[in-house]
Order: sequence, then C-alpha cells, then structure tokens
Amino acid sequence: MTQVAFPKLLSSQIAFDIARTILDGFDKHYRLFRQASQQAKRHFETANWNTAQQAARERIGYYDKRVLECVHVLEDEYTPEELTDLVWRETKLHYIGLLSGHKRPELAETFFNSVSCHILHRTYYHNDYIFVRPVVSTEYLETEELLPTYRVYYPASDSLRFALKRIVTNFQLDVPFADLDRDIGFVEARMSVVFGLDKRESNQQLHVLSSLFFRNKGAYIVGRAINGAREYPFVIPVLYDRRGQLVLDTVLTDQEQVAVLFSFTRAYFLVDMEVPSAFVQFLRSLMPHKPRSEIYTILGLQKQGKTLFYRDFLQHLKHSSDQFRIAPGIPGLVMLVFELPSFPYVFKVIKDFYPPPKDTTRAQVKEKYLLVKYHDRVGRMADTLEYSDVAFPLARFSDGLLDELRKSVPSLVEIEGERIILRHLYIERRMVPLNMFLTNAERQGKEDLVEHAVIEYGNAIKDLMAANIFPGDMLYKNFGVTRHGRVVFYDYDEIEYLTDCQFRDIPQARNEEDEMASEPWYPIGRHDVFPEQFGRFLLGNAKIRQYFMQYHAELLTRDYWQSHKDRILEGVVEDVFPYPQQIRFCNQANPTMASHSPSSSYLIRNLHNE
Repeated sequence: MTQVAFPKLLSSQIAFDIARTILDGFDKHYRLFRQASQQAKRHFETANWNTAQQAARERIGYYDKRVLECVHVLEDEYTPEELTDLVWRETKLHYIGLLSGHKRPELAETFFNSVSCHILHRTYYHNDYIFVRPVVSTEYLETEELLPTYRVYYPASDSLRFALKRIVTNFQLDVPFADLDRDIGFVEARMSVVFGLDKRESNQQLHVLSSLFFRNKGAYIVGRAINGAREYPFVIPVLYDRRGQLVLDTVLTDQEQVAVLFSFTRAYFLVDMEVPSAFVQFLRSLMPHKPRSEIYTILGLQKQGKTLFYRDFLQHLKHSSDQFRIAPGIPGLVMLVFELPSFPYVFKVIKDFYPPPKDTTRAQVKEKYLLVKYHDRVGRMADTLEYSDVAFPLARFSDGLLDELRKSVPSLVEIEGERIILRHLYIERRMVPLNMFLTNAERQGKEDLVEHAVIEYGNAIKDLMAANIFPGDMLYKNFGVTRHGRVVFYDYDEIEYLTDCQFRDIPQARNEEDEMASEPWYPIGRHDVFPEQFGRFLLGNAKIRQYFMQYHAELLTRDYWQSHKDRILEGVVEDVFPYPQQIRFCNQANPTMASHSPSSSYLIRNLHNE
C-alpha cells in the first residue's frame, strides 16, 4: 500500500510548537478579556463609573498587547530561516487540529492571522498561510459552564409578572431596587400591549441572555419574546435613581431602538461570554439586518469584527461591478474620502499635504482617531476600522480617483500588477453629510426635516460635551445623518478634550481701530474657544438660525460650555441615554404606554427616496 503523504506534512515539531504558542497567547488574551467583563458587574454595583470607563478603555488594548507578546516570543525562539513556507503551512494545519472542541475558534483563527501578519510579508496573505476563510464551524457551540447562553421563562404558566421578576432577580445584583414590583408592573403592561403576551398563546416564552450587558452607567437585560410563531426583541435598562437605588428605566421593544442601542456610534459593551458566537447568533435574531461584524465589534471583539467585515467586503467585490470613486460632498483638507456606491461604507486616507489653515501631521491625525476608538462615543461619533496594506482591484478605480490618490497620498499608494495597495486607511459607515442633508431638505420644502436635523445637530454637540469631547471643526460637513435619522460626528483631526479647552468671551474693543481690525486685536491661545463666534459660520441660513436659536441658543454662550467643563473636572459622569427620553418610565404620565416612539427614520427614508 502506498503511504499517504498527509502524515509527513505534519511532521514538524517546530510547526506544532508555534501553533501551541499562538493558541496559548490567544487563550491568555480571552481569559483577561473575560475577567474585565466580569469585573464590570462589580463596578456597576459600586457605581464606580470612572473606574468602569478606564477598565473599558484598557480592555480595547488587550488584543494588540497579547499579539505583540506572542510575536516577540516567536521571534526570540526561532530564526527567520526556521520559519519556512512549509513550516508555516504545517503550523496552520496543527492549529486547526488544536481548535477541535475550542469554544472560541473563530476568535482564535483571527488571533492566528494577526500574529502571522506581523511575521509574514503581505504576499503570504492567502488561505495557505492564514485564515482568509474560516475553517472551524461555530454552529451549535454551547457553553460547558453551569450558566447557559440564555435562559428560558414561560409566562403562560408562571404569569408574565412572575417571569419578569425572576428574570431581573436571577442576575443577583448586589444593590437594592427602589421599587421592583412597581417597575415590573410597568414592563409587564408595556410588553403585554406590544407583544400580545396577555393572550395566552400555547407557545409563549421569554429567552434572556444569561449575562448582563454593561456600558457607561447602565446594565442591560437583553432578550426576545416568543408569542406563537412571532418573535420580538426586548431590552430592559437597569439604572440608578438619584437616591442610589436601582430602577428599571424602560423597556425597548422596537427593533430600530434596539439596533441604535447596539450602534457603531457607541462604546463597546462589557459582557461575560464563554461562547461569543452563541451570543452573536442570539443578537442577530433580534437585529437580523445588522451584520455579524458589527455585532462582534460592539461586544468588544473588534478584531473579529474587522475580520468578518473584510470577508464580507471581498465577497461584495466578487459580486459587484461598479467603480470606486471620490465620495460626494465638500472635499476635506486632511482626508481623501472615496466610496464604492454599492457598498454602505466609505474609505478614508490621510493626505500627505495639508493646506493652511490646517497645522497637523499624519501621526497626530492617527492619534485623534485612536482617541475616538478608546473614548466613549455616546452615540455621536462613528467607529472606524483601521487597516494596513489593503489590496484593491486596480480596474475598479475610476480615473478621477486614481489621479487624486496619486496627487494627494503618493506615499500610501503602490501599484502591483492588477492591484493597487493602500498602505493605511480607515473604513467608516457611510452617512449623508449634514450640509447635503439640510440642502436637500430645504430644496424639497421639507421643513420638518430641517428642524429635526438642527435639533439633532445641537443634541450631538451636547452629547459630545457630556463625554468630554470638543469637536473642534463644527461645520455641518463634518457631521453625517445615519439611516436612523441621528446626527453623528465623523471628522476627528481637530478633536480635543473639553477639559483642555479655554472657553472665553470676546473682549470689549478698546477703541474704534480695534472694532474695524480685520484680525483679532486680542491674543488667542491654541486652545482658546469663543462660543459666541459659532453663529458667524454656522447660522448664515435664516431657517437654520431660527431652529438653532429656538433649541440650542445656549451653545453660543461661554458659560454653558464652561459649566460642563467644570462638572467634568469635578468628576461628574453625565447621563447620556441611548434611547428616546420620552419612553423612560420616569418621564411619562402613563409609563405603560408602548415604546414605539415617533421615529424620524421614516421621514429620512422618504427624503432619500425622492
């Protein structure tokens, strides 16, 4: 009998040892990741918000630290001559074998890719050496711990009120509720109306994820209600009241509101997951239109989100034929932005040269984007995916875009045969630039949308203030409108911490010459901000000015900005709610009203479709 070659292929002890080292590095990473997520419960119970925010920021950096640790171990242990093509192929095969029975194989594959890409040249970025496609299935993975991925409750047999109380108390939060029976009554009444759970269908269940979702000052109970053949999402936020006791603040039952809670514009959740893929599968049942990449990312597994996003992007390229082009809108001074019209994202590269008045460097711009990655985005700053050495099909780039790339970013562009390589770029959700949105709304006579956009614009600035962020450049072109009708900031090269800014009133002119001077006669420091000047470049349009002064006139005063800065310096962590104020139980005359609050997204879609 002829001997099969496959056993010989796996004969390298070096390959096995490398595979074992990489998997050990990943397991260490995820162990620390889970510990941070588990500690979030204690931070919530002690209302230690500053520590909680710091822990959330530190967790973002865990992945890169473990990857570099692993790379350094391999570089110390092996010479480049030992890491031959054959050895690396065998390493991947051994790694696949080690993932048998692993609870997080998809994350471990991505970790392998990250380590490999630090060691290998980009010519090796194909499926023989790294996991371009997943190999180990995550279907039907389930926890082996005592705690299942989700618990099931049966309101038809136990009564809805009793089932809801069990759901809340099973999380065993070590803080008293102000009045749990009252709050359960509010949730019960609203869910009965929205889901029809008072009809006693034979198949009536509540499925609730077994871990709380922690972010900022809130804990969230995430579940789905089944009534007959229908399924409905629900999320119950648990917050503190002014007396330091817990309350059920509301219940989100609208799929759009749940999607906004898990938006790409918000900080990552801290949630303890033994089997992340099972959580993602559950969440996709609540938000079927949200890609798995975004769900992994919002759970704090942003590297896995990047991997899945790139796989989706490559698939889209295979099945589309349109060309990349410069994105519509006013060109930026710092960023060149381009898009593929059939793909709902934009691609941003930092230019090599910046005309006055811009005074920055590529390194400084990257620092600003990193600041946003680590900061609480409070639903008002778009998350970005950062990539290096990305290959695109050259034939898919329009002549205009190629010319602009060669002119604006020659240091980042490399042509290899039929491919164009961009050495560094950011990818971000596509939004309608606010200046274009306002122009289109006015042109079509949709005054309600103009009013909505101005309200949202001011609210976005106020939410950023609460998060200790000063946007810097507040022009409308630097803000976008999402498909949910929210205004989001996305241009970060001039962003600053609010506490670093010096808010000033414009001094009184000393004489007529001062009044007539074309340049300010008074000294201006680098971080000086004069809020009363905002109106000069923001409110030239009469209709926009009318709505801005009606809803946000305080943004033009120094005192308003300074008061927020003072509160932050005092250690106050402001409340920023990721759902409409009008659906909160404490803000309603009738707290049992359905939570399907009037949404602007219908108007937004109408504007886009006309």
